[in-house]
Amino acid sequence: MPSSEGTMNLGRTSPYRLTPNLLSIGFGTTGVAQAWALAEETVDAPSWPADVLWITAAVFWVVITVSYLGNVIAQGRLGAQMPDPIMGPFTSVLLIVPMLLGIALEPHASTAGRTIFAISLVLTILLGAWLTGLWIRADIDLVQWHPGYFLPTVAGGFIASAGSATLGWTTLGRLMLGYGLVCWFVLGSIMLLRLFTQPMLPPPLLPTIAIEVAPPVVGGNAWFALNHGRLDIVAALFGGYAALMVLVQFALIPVYRKAPFGPAYWAFAFSYAAVFTDAVRWLDIEHVDAQESLTYLLLSIATAALLALLTRTVLGLARGTFLPRAPSPTH
Repeated sequence: MPSSEGTMNLGRTSPYRLTPNLLSIGFGTTGVAQAWALAEETVDAPSWPADVLWITAAVFWVVITVSYLGNVIAQGRLGAQMPDPIMGPFTSVLLIVPMLLGIALEPHASTAGRTIFAISLVLTILLGAWLTGLWIRADIDLVQWHPGYFLPTVAGGFIASAGSATLGWTTLGRLMLGYGLVCWFVLGSIMLLRLFTQPMLPPPLLPTIAIEVAPPVVGGNAWFALNHGRLDIVAALFGGYAALMVLVQFALIPVYRKAPFGPAYWAFAFSYAAVFTDAVRWLDIEHVDAQESLTYLLLSIATAALLALLTRTVLGLARGTFLPRAPSPTH
């Protein structure tokens, strides 16, 4: 993560209050890396863009994890992170990103990649179970829910499913698909009820609505990994709902424009990158005319969007407007 004055100050006097949604910077970068990696298979795209993006994502994950944990420990907030009804779900990204990095590493260092993936998968399941139990017993008002609640179990489950299938662990992949799918049905019902019937999310959380597009495309990508890229009824069902959620995103543009630029904007990155990855897969399966040109167009848009987010983030850090400020100490 780019440094800026005060950003990496982890002492109690730090002017910033780092939040777990900062981890979405690395998460979003892995999403674009996945799209380029898939294009290597489908249109023989060069390998270096994916390699650069995977390495960049790993660096982001390490730097942001160290900065975030140091900040919350120094400010005495560590124990309050996971139980927090707003930011708690984003803590799962800390464990999900290494799953993706493990999958990327496996072709180059099989044992290391599989080990990182397996450990991250187990920890993601344990965190998802703990958070689910917390949400059941905690008094969380419906208005406090937001699409970030999909991350621990739905995103975690589907990504674990795709990764397991890629590594040849088919039974585990199917199990994790079921894990993610049932959690999506349960949480998705709550989420749409919240969005349909409650007041609009507060401006800083508006970009999290983009996460609504992620389950059908991440789940679709997992299913393609399990069925070896065949178009069947399950793939079509995932694709149909994905199409609806993509179109809904256009209707939400006026809503997104109300959100101040901050860490929440990175909710767009992985969600939309997953859409592009799914689209690259569909272009290949359907043997679309001009597949190569359309694939490179999608990759160009995804990469340009990522660079735009990074540029805006660097500018926000330099101006001191990107990160939330810590409350002033009371005397």
